[in-house]
Amino acid sequence: MSELLNVQDVAKYFGGIKAVDGVSFTLNEGEIVGLIGPNGSGKTTLINVISGVYKPDRGRIIFEGEDITGMDPWDIFHKGIVRSFQIPRLFHKMLVVENVMVPHRNQRGENPLIAPFHSMWKPQEEELARTTLGTIMDFQLSRVRRNWASELSGGQMKLVEMTRSLMSEPKLLLLDEPVAGVAPKLAREIFSHIVRLRNEYDLTFLIIEHRLDLLFDYVERVMVMNYGKIIYDGDPEGVHKDPKVIEAYLGE
Repeated sequence: MSELLNVQDVAKYFGGIKAVDGVSFTLNEGEIVGLIGPNGSGKTTLINVISGVYKPDRGRIIFEGEDITGMDPWDIFHKGIVRSFQIPRLFHKMLVVENVMVPHRNQRGENPLIAPFHSMWKPQEEELARTTLGTIMDFQLSRVRRNWASELSGGQMKLVEMTRSLMSEPKLLLLDEPVAGVAPKLAREIFSHIVRLRNEYDLTFLIIEHRLDLLFDYVERVMVMNYGKIIYDGDPEGVHKDPKVIEAYLGE
């Protein structure tokens, strides 16, 4: 597997708080990696820095061999890094199918010079609709495709957000607690979708999750953060035996 992401000595401070304090790691293409740690350990801040929400105070972020350090979130998105949020951020006054169609790249109808001429963008729009409906079906959301996003359950919102992320043609997905508050059966279905997407599209995932018993069944590698630093990076089986992890996260 070739290297996809290289994070080099990245730091992000908020006043005297070292939210991310000299973090370095690499992700290879096709990996599914879990990111765990106590609340306040810096996990979400790290994802925010990688995705461009925050600018790092120190360090470099290399994606596919290109330095993307400090780029704006929309530019990083167009490079192929897509993130989800712990609380899904959907367009609640739009239908599910409309939410999923939003991220498609290079939509001709969005060009103000082309928009008045339907014949110039209608075929592309029809093709995008077919692709969208197929993806919605894959995620078992056909039944609610014409519902308003505000009418969905928490678990369905998580699935819609993941479906929408996929439509943006990502290379790396940063998922922040994708199954938080989701019933166990649906949570396992969501992780099964993640594995399937990795296998079918060669996607790479970095996943923050607190449900370790579930996470460890699906990831091949785990990184543990504490006080802004990575204190463990390795096999999920080794987490339970590492003294630093036991002290910082799991307890004696």
